[in-house]
Amino acid sequence: MKRTLPVQKNDYIDVIFEDLTHDGAGVAKVDGYPIFVPNGLPGEKAKVKVIKVNKGYGFGRLEELYEKSPYRIEIPREDLPKYGGCQLEHISYEGQLKYKENQVRQVLTRIGKLEDVVVHPILGMDNPWHYRNKAQVPVGEKDGKLIAGFFKPRSHEIVDTDESLIQIPEINEAVQVVKEICGKLGIPAYNEETHKGVLRHIMARYGKQTGELMVVIVTRTGEIPFAEKIVEEIVERLPKVKSIVHNVNSKRTNVILGDKTKVLWGSEVIYDYIGDVRFAISALSFYQVNPVQTKVLYDKALEYAALTGSESVIDAYCGIGTISLFLAQKARKVFGVEIVPEAIEDARKNAELNGFTNAEFEAGEAEAVIPKWYEEGNKADVLVVDPPRKGCDEALLRTIIDMKPKKVVYVSCNPATLARDLRILEDGGYKTVEVQPVDMFPHTTHCEAVARIVLNEEVEK
Repeated sequence: MKRTLPVQKNDYIDVIFEDLTHDGAGVAKVDGYPIFVPNGLPGEKAKVKVIKVNKGYGFGRLEELYEKSPYRIEIPREDLPKYGGCQLEHISYEGQLKYKENQVRQVLTRIGKLEDVVVHPILGMDNPWHYRNKAQVPVGEKDGKLIAGFFKPRSHEIVDTDESLIQIPEINEAVQVVKEICGKLGIPAYNEETHKGVLRHIMARYGKQTGELMVVIVTRTGEIPFAEKIVEEIVERLPKVKSIVHNVNSKRTNVILGDKTKVLWGSEVIYDYIGDVRFAISALSFYQVNPVQTKVLYDKALEYAALTGSESVIDAYCGIGTISLFLAQKARKVFGVEIVPEAIEDARKNAELNGFTNAEFEAGEAEAVIPKWYEEGNKADVLVVDPPRKGCDEALLRTIIDMKPKKVVYVSCNPATLARDLRILEDGGYKTVEVQPVDMFPHTTHCEAVARIVLNEEVEK
């Protein structure tokens, strides 16, 4: 017998929001049937229009608020949450932190079945604005003019934006300057439908501690019209610029950067510091976008590693060596592995840049390289993982369980996969002692966390 849904499309219903989804929508239920509504907050009473129904859940649009949450605030810029990725900007920062901390607690219990793990209060920012040190802004045309900004949700329509409140001001300025220069010179924007035009993206990176700026111009074509004039004007108008780079992406793809990169002016890299460690950052380097909270995150990882100077440490998913070199300050030896060969080259250069001789790096899949190291007799005392959002490969988790390092430090950008992986480690003989949430991306739904995991036999000592 076909189940009759409690609501139908175009119904108007009164609801009380109970929770938020992982992407920040309010969750209401009608006879147990969940309806997801953007802009709804837990505890609020509202009128909602049902706009879509599926077998197990529906979607609604907020029509009227009867009772507001104490955490609801006026949006600083009405357009930014819609187009700038700031899904939580209508929530006070106090409310955002509460939501993210609760999210970590809930997934550890629901997914990880971890009832007794200590979850510390989340570490937020003193000033949760203008924190991003990197922008990759798509370029288009409207009414014959060059525009650059954000895509509307679930579309490829670009909304021209002159400022993002989460970007460092120097980043905002750089994007606008390049847009104005290229627009004045008549550089045509790339059209993804026809695969014609030139300018695809404007990218900017900024060293928070050094004040060094990099501009990357991404084009479909191998050459940029009026390149010398563009460079001349950028240098004149952006005194902090140290590097101007041309990246060529000639493919029909949503991937932003192509394979070919050349320096038009200045240096191939800019520099920045996290704590006392100096990093060289190229156009293609992965580097954390919130330098203030990156130090908070890495300091916590270092604290949980509790290094005395005698330990051998493995850093899986090491990237350009950011966590590895933090660990190398305190460890006897650090071994880093990363699947991207260019990142490993950057890691080696960064080790040399800082004079670290106790850090070695190898390119390859962590789940393949670390078992090889284990077979060769490299039995780490501490193992650190900082995987992508999909979490650790199960083969790597099995290797950790077989290798039995005394401590594992798990740096996570996705609480759900963290909880899943902690369950596997717990079933394999480990104990999750504590978890520290860190707000790396204010006004978005993303939350990072660091977990301290100890071998059961070490707990019992």
